[in-house]
Amino acid sequence: MTGPFWQGLGAAALAYTAYKAVTLTVNALTFPRLGRQTLPAAASAPERPRVSLLVPARDEAHNVPVFFPGLLRQGAAEVIMLDDNSSDGTGDLARALCREVPGARVISGTPLPAGWAGKNWACQQLAQASTGEILVFTDADVAWHGGALDALLAQMEASGADLLSCWPRQEVQTLGERLITPMIDLYLLALLPFPSMKLPLTLTATAVGQVMVFKRSSYEAVGGHGLVQNEVLEDVLFAKRLKARGMKTSAALGGERIGVRMYQSYPASINGYAKSWLPVHGNSRLNLLVAFSAQFCFYTLPWLVDFPGASVLRAVSLTERGLVAWVAGRRHPADLAEGLLGPVQQLLMLPVYQKALSKRVKWKGREYVQ
Repeated sequence: MTGPFWQGLGAAALAYTAYKAVTLTVNALTFPRLGRQTLPAAASAPERPRVSLLVPARDEAHNVPVFFPGLLRQGAAEVIMLDDNSSDGTGDLARALCREVPGARVISGTPLPAGWAGKNWACQQLAQASTGEILVFTDADVAWHGGALDALLAQMEASGADLLSCWPRQEVQTLGERLITPMIDLYLLALLPFPSMKLPLTLTATAVGQVMVFKRSSYEAVGGHGLVQNEVLEDVLFAKRLKARGMKTSAALGGERIGVRMYQSYPASINGYAKSWLPVHGNSRLNLLVAFSAQFCFYTLPWLVDFPGASVLRAVSLTERGLVAWVAGRRHPADLAEGLLGPVQQLLMLPVYQKALSKRVKWKGREYVQ
């Protein structure tokens, strides 16, 4: 296909592709990673500040036996899980694991007040129950490997941040999980250059709620999770609102130290993405439709229509996800082979967009109005 429209589409797609390639290269070289490097003496356990590891949990019985023991072994001054009215025995499972660990306990959440999102209220209660100088909020599906806390504290000290967010390495195990779950790395590593996060611009502030590390003084200065009390996209907005108040935010990749198994099937991935997909797009359904159309044109359309630049876009669609996986530290052949999903990845995301267009979304048994 030729003509002004197709030439313009090809030019726009190639420019977008070039931007992502540059961004991914920059992040491969500059994004901090919690690897197996020797930790600085300042991060050693005897000298570490008092740390509270805080876990909001609602119906996480399938995750508690798998991931909670690794958190308990980190040597924090205290580990607190909040059982947020679970119906599957989450609290009892966690209490059994806490019995032999000094400073570890499970508390029960109070009813959700009006005007609060569930996770934000759980985190607010956890902060109030904690005593640490450093507050580490982490999800129940996050895998904490040996030395993770020390590496995280070393990075926190090196960055000087009021909020350090860690992107855990995706630990996918089934084909259903692979279809769209690891795309979270693509959105971070190919779209936002790490050096831009250091600029005093709220636009470049971001975070992921799976692991968020706060200086307690900074957290309390803004009212804790009250700063984002009714927000579904609380992690990103917390970072932006902190930065708008002159505080410093930073990020790191989990690397060898911190992983996550976000969703355990394709339907779970759809529901997980859908709950925050409209807020990610500025709560604009028009933005949502434009984003889907643009991504379809960049990834899938080149396989259906031959237009200027289409051959380059086909090659990119087959290699991009594999390259992102490599930069994120996911280097098993099955991880790298995810690139083959590129031509259909936007079709796989279609149910996410459809659910996100709804006026109401459900998550963990709660309904949120969009």
